[in-house]
Amino acid sequence: MASNDHPRQIIRNFIPIQVCKELEFIHKSNCTVGYRPNVFSTTLSHLIATNCAHLIMPFIPIREKLKEKVEEVFDCEYELFIEFTGLISWNKGASIGWHSDDNRAYLEQRDYTAVCYLNSYGQDFSGGVFHFQDGEPTNYLPMAGDLVVYSADNRNIHCVDEISDGERLTLTLWFSRNSSFDEDAKLVSLLTQSILDNEPAPCVPLPAPSNMYWFSLDRGSGHQQGYDICFARLFILGFNIYTTQGRICIPEKHKLESSDVLMKPLKLVRGDSLYCQEFANLLHALQAVQFYVWKQPTLQQSEVTMDTSDIVILSAEQKEIVHELRSVFLSTKTTFCDSYPAVSREFHFDWACFFAAIESWKEYTFELHKQLLIHLPLWQDYRSLFSISSSVVEK
Repeated sequence: MASNDHPRQIIRNFIPIQVCKELEFIHKSNCTVGYRPNVFSTTLSHLIATNCAHLIMPFIPIREKLKEKVEEVFDCEYELFIEFTGLISWNKGASIGWHSDDNRAYLEQRDYTAVCYLNSYGQDFSGGVFHFQDGEPTNYLPMAGDLVVYSADNRNIHCVDEISDGERLTLTLWFSRNSSFDEDAKLVSLLTQSILDNEPAPCVPLPAPSNMYWFSLDRGSGHQQGYDICFARLFILGFNIYTTQGRICIPEKHKLESSDVLMKPLKLVRGDSLYCQEFANLLHALQAVQFYVWKQPTLQQSEVTMDTSDIVILSAEQKEIVHELRSVFLSTKTTFCDSYPAVSREFHFDWACFFAAIESWKEYTFELHKQLLIHLPLWQDYRSLFSISSSVVEK
């Protein structure tokens, strides 16, 4: 149980590393511009709204585990409701000054906060140290798998140092004793409507409006200086995109307005090689690449084959189109790309493994969608998200 003076606790290795990696995959393939500069976020409602409802399934068991732990630490079993669940990444330049989680009107209903760290200080990012103003522990160096829980009041005023390099990633949950702020009923309603609409096909993402992915370096510049964060993530990993729509000519001031080109079918490029399989949109392609990054160590150990005709060499005209797309949707210098050393793009890449990842990714999404359809009827009955035992699933 936490101290009454400064109700807080740090639990080491609370989340298995494999769970951290899966949540990292989900965030890096779906996140949007966040609530403050250089912060990106992925919420459960956003996943549902972008036709990626199946990706909420990995959250369900960890949400339950977190809720039970917070109620145990603060001796309030069966009293709490989950108000918010989200993945949040802090990138180079992001920081937050001293504050408590109840010092803004829209947060006054929050009673407790749980922050799970999905990557590690000194390995994945620099800076970003968490500080409490009073009490012990005072300072905390975030490490993958760790959990920090604390009461959301002025007994736990805290701050986060500026990120100097890399990306600091967390799973954050807010808890409230007030049932009117329970997010589950809202999520079940969104899920029900999403399944009924079923447009486009299940598991094919439908991107949010372009401005949710556009990070403006100068908010007063009319979006002239900035980048699409999905494109930036692909670029960091050594990829570009090619559109079959042909040459584009987009005036500088209309970059954001023309981002609909990223919502149409496109292909992936690596070096001078073009992967001939077409993806529905940029978000669809990004999910495939991030899945490959997640599963790469396993895929390298398996024997895979592919049709070599799936890879062709870019023509001179195609190279020009690739260059134009990059110049439009990714500034030559960005705080996001600059925070990753060039060596981070030089991970081992193999087209055969990538081909295997595409097939594995399809199986992964199909299984998650299947589990979602099994769970949804009970969620609708109880207006709550919860895990179903394997015995129930088998029936």
